[in-house]
Amino acid sequence: MKINRNPRERAMVLQLSGDIMGGKDYDTFTNAIKELVDEGHVDLVLDLGKVRYINSTGLGILVSGLTTLKKNMGQMKICNLSSRIDRLFSVTSLTTVFPTFETVDEALESFES
Repeated sequence: MKINRNPRERAMVLQLSGDIMGGKDYDTFTNAIKELVDEGHVDLVLDLGKVRYINSTGLGILVSGLTTLKKNMGQMKICNLSSRIDRLFSVTSLTTVFPTFETVDEALESFES
């Protein structure tokens, strides 16, 4: 997994790419979240448009990141899901945990509401 940061006015956008499968992905994501929280960025949008695959461990990584943000009074929203990953989020009921949006802009606008 690779993570590209894109600071926006209301939230930090993290564009994830590759596969999210645990192992080193856990360290990569957890360290990125910790860094962002330390810098004061607690509202995040995860752009998953370039993610090819997520397994159950990868889903756990995302939930762990959300938990860290919530403990710091932040939010995590997810956007740009492929149909395959959208189905995975629906089947696992993670759509009730993570607000999901079609685009980065829609996710960012939701912070204003």
